[in-house]
Amino acid sequence: MLEFFPKLYGTITNVGKIIMIVSLILVGLFTVLVMNNNAAKPKPAVENALNFPSLSPSPISTQTANLTPAKTSTSSSQAEVTSATIKTSKGDIEISFYSKDAPNTVVNFVSKAKSGFYDNLIFHRVENWVLQGGDPLGNGTGGGNMPVEFNSKPFVVGAVGIASKGDGKVQNDAQFFIVKTDAQFLNGKYTNFGIVTKGMDVVNKIEIGDKILGININ
Repeated sequence: MLEFFPKLYGTITNVGKIIMIVSLILVGLFTVLVMNNNAAKPKPAVENALNFPSLSPSPISTQTANLTPAKTSTSSSQAEVTSATIKTSKGDIEISFYSKDAPNTVVNFVSKAKSGFYDNLIFHRVENWVLQGGDPLGNGTGGGNMPVEFNSKPFVVGAVGIASKGDGKVQNDAQFFIVKTDAQFLNGKYTNFGIVTKGMDVVNKIEIGDKILGININ
């Protein structure tokens, strides 16, 4: 009988140790489970959390037009456009377009003219051989960009061209010029999109600051 109690005490002690070990194992497993669960949750990006601006470049507002050439095919209404009348403070200047040789340039010019873009703009450059206008800023620095359309049309007296940056790829989409003398040194360097058919006397009267009252598309 006396031998039974030490054996029972030993058994209880062993069971307690087993329970303690099992408890520690369970606590450990629970801790690991909680840590894994927290690690799986998505964390906010530091950039957003701190409200930092994006490092990717933001688009800059410019007047630059899309440099991808437009389709040269035109609608029937555009195909019928062959000429225009530039109304100035000194009289009218009639021009005929080279629609087949510079289709995109002509369409751009016609579109601007119809929208009233050129109304009340000035001729900012007048020299003995050329006059230039159509700049929305009036100082030779305004306007956007578009692809050049070089062709075989010569810059003879009355030829109508488009101002260019001179890189052979980009031309201004607003400023145009009319040559008052033979200027074939411009051939292949500037887009020639028309020629004066009536009003060269008016061209020769234009002075710096004279206004383009409007452009009528015929």
